[in-house]
Amino acid sequence: MYDLIIIGSGPAGLSAAVYGRRAGLDLLVIEENPMSGGQILNTYEVDNYLGMPGMGGFDMGMKFREHADAAGAEFKTASVAEICDKGEVKTVRTSDGTSCEARAVILATGAEHRKLGVPGEEEHSGRGVSYCATCDGAFFRGKNVAVVGGGDVAVEDAIYLARMCAKVCLIHRRDSLRAAKGLQDKLMACDNVEILWNRTVQEIRGESAVESVRLRNVSDQSEEELSVDGVFIAVGMRPNTEAFRDAVSCDGQGYVIAGEDCATQTAGIFAAGDVRTKQVRQIVTAVADGACAVASAERWLMQKR
Repeated sequence: MYDLIIIGSGPAGLSAAVYGRRAGLDLLVIEENPMSGGQILNTYEVDNYLGMPGMGGFDMGMKFREHADAAGAEFKTASVAEICDKGEVKTVRTSDGTSCEARAVILATGAEHRKLGVPGEEEHSGRGVSYCATCDGAFFRGKNVAVVGGGDVAVEDAIYLARMCAKVCLIHRRDSLRAAKGLQDKLMACDNVEILWNRTVQEIRGESAVESVRLRNVSDQSEEELSVDGVFIAVGMRPNTEAFRDAVSCDGQGYVIAGEDCATQTAGIFAAGDVRTKQVRQIVTAVADGACAVASAERWLMQKR
């Protein structure tokens, strides 16, 4: 039986692995994919991680994994099917039919950006298509961009991008925004923002990078092409919590309920990174969560010895 099982090998999980090993914990990292790093593997360039400006996302993911390997972390590639909480023993069952036991578990499975599912989206991901304005906005300084969505995040992204981009087009499929009134007022005050109502994105076009988007007007079915250098998609997130919603409490959107100490409402189970309820989801906050989760897990383990 392990002291700790970490589920997920993105920045939060790998940070937890390093801190856990430094604390002398016998731990196992279960990762669904054979390559560690999480979402950052698909990020062309990371420019806002302290001390590593301009590093490629793939390279950063490999650096994080190398650190965990050097610390002596053990890895297993498998999908988690369920977590059974037996008080002081947690059993993690995987899709390959095996089970692993530990006295504490850290959930670090992250969240996925909801995608539009249109032609050109996957091909241009990291090359003009982004799901994080605060991560990639600086690369489009002085350029024309589009934001897709109508909720709080989309409007916040449009306001943020308006400070640095020449023009921002907010594309929304309805004739009114879902964002908070205060955010809408700030958006309307931006001179370089145009809202394209009742439009949906049908295709993202370009050769080596984004050059335009093909739009359809849902009112009359007419189509138009909008020239842009970048497309920021903000149509929601989907936390990867399906396998353990019976083991921990989640909010209405499926995020694991946990505070800054990363402790869930289930004793001995902790949540770190994008999978937990939090305001900011960035690489730096995920890495910090990994450290906080291990500190909380250590306290839990010491109480049970």
